[in-house]
This record gives sequence, structure tokens and C-alpha cells, in this order.
Amino acid sequence: MSKPTILFLSFVLFFCFQLSNAQTYKFQTSGYSILEKNEKGKWGDWSELDLINIPITLDTSKHRIVVYTPMLQLYNILSYAEIEENKTDIIYSFECKDENGDSCTLMIITRKQQGNRKQLYINYENRIYLYNI
Repeated sequence: MSKPTILFLSFVLFFCFQLSNAQTYKFQTSGYSILEKNEKGKWGDWSELDLINIPITLDTSKHRIVVYTPMLQLYNILSYAEIEENKTDIIYSFECKDENGDSCTLMIITRKQQGNRKQLYINYENRIYLYNI
């Protein structure tokens, strides 16, 4: 085979592989809490858990996570971290930018010792949002 043919076939296979791996995952929340740093830079306490029922979508083909609160939260995924697993958790991490251009890390954590309960953490420098999903 000629070099251009090999390059073309490689491109086609790469493109097909990328399409086959792209998926959309849908979650439904059951609760929400927030943790903030105080004026001295120390973490406070988690807020009271609010019971909420909103959808969240992880779309790997569009590289984004959307939280469908009344003020839509859109997080563009810049990079996907390696899956971390330990005795208690499975952690999927994403480096993101929100709709305002602020950097944050989103993590979907499966709590293995809590009946595989899932949680979404949205981590900023001075605050963390938690959604039970």
C-alpha cells in the first residue's frame, strides 16, 4: 500500500474509534450541598442538604457536563483524568472551564461501601458544590 493510502486508512480508523467511544450519560440528582471557604481561607461546614431533582448530562462527544438548574451550568471538559479506584471509591475526574471561563475540577465518585451511591463534586478554589446522583 502507498503511504497516502495508509495515512487515509489510519485517519478513518482513528475517527471511527473516536465516534464509537463517545457517549452521553444522564443522571438525576436527589440532593445538593455546598462547602465554602471563610474569609480566613479555611473550609467551613457543608450546608444543609437540599432535596432537589434535576438532570445532569455528561456528553463525551461534546466534551461537556451540563447541570440543568434554573440557571443552566455548563462545564466544558478540557481534559479527562485517569480513573482512580481505591477500597472505598471509584473517581472519574475532569478538568473544566465553566460558562464564565473559570477553572474547576468535576468529579463523579462512586461510593463502593455505600451501595455504589454516586456523587458529583464541582470543585472551585473557594467553594465545592455537591450533588447526590
